[in-house]
Amino acid sequence: MANILITGGTGLVGKRLTEFLLKKKHKVRILSRTPSAENEYKWDVVNNYIDEEALLDLDYIIHLAGAGIADKRWTSERKKVIIDSRVASANLLYSKIKILSIPLKGFISASGSNFYGAKTTDTIYKETDIAGTDFLGDVCLQWEKAAQQFETLKIPVTLLRTGIVLSKKGGALQKMKTPIISPLGSGKQYLSWIHLDDLCNLYIHVIEQNTTGIFNAVAPDFQTSTSFSKTLAKSIKRPYLPIAVPGFLLKLVFGELAVILLEGSRLSYKKVTATNFQFKFKTVSEAFTHLFQK
Repeated sequence: MANILITGGTGLVGKRLTEFLLKKKHKVRILSRTPSAENEYKWDVVNNYIDEEALLDLDYIIHLAGAGIADKRWTSERKKVIIDSRVASANLLYSKIKILSIPLKGFISASGSNFYGAKTTDTIYKETDIAGTDFLGDVCLQWEKAAQQFETLKIPVTLLRTGIVLSKKGGALQKMKTPIISPLGSGKQYLSWIHLDDLCNLYIHVIEQNTTGIFNAVAPDFQTSTSFSKTLAKSIKRPYLPIAVPGFLLKLVFGELAVILLEGSRLSYKKVTATNFQFKFKTVSEAFTHLFQK
């Protein structure tokens, strides 16, 4: 039983992860800008504030906070929000843990599967591969460097480079459930994905098995935009149109953000499974069957 503090605890992953942790008898605290529940504590990254009660007798921090990558067009201002919400928040946690000399057992941070860059290649990226040189690669690199500061305090750090999270409620999958389902762009770009429950179980696995390091948090099932769309259409019994949505149209609607829809490579899952982690949903068909069953 551990005392665990979650940032981003009211988001898609944070809510489900809290449920899972409580079932395992762990104690969960959540940092919030507007705390309301008994286990929620105030923090304000802009003003460098954390309610220090949230940090007392703490064992682990799970850092999920971060503005949505795909929520708004990538203006210069939005790009700064995306980076600061991840990096400045980690920096604040680091400074408070250092000042208060709190001997955490681990700092576990989300990262993105686009660490390697938003591009479509034949490479199956391993955790030892370098960061991409585009905006998303830079976001993930800064995010991870902010988390890795904790190693200077002799606190173990674990980073989970997470693919598209498939969930019943919210997230990318809800936006994909259009009346007619089609692939995007070339249709050949890969989608790295993971079922929400597998991701939550992976965070718990990291804590309970004392697993540290960098991991691609993606399911062992390579899908292209075309194959993913076909399976989704079949699973929810909606029409599948094999004519792809043109890339130029997506760029017109979403601007630079469209790159996350039009590009994508495969990520190796083997380092995760080498820790004896067992995926419950190994294929996208299994994931959809669970998510869309009556």
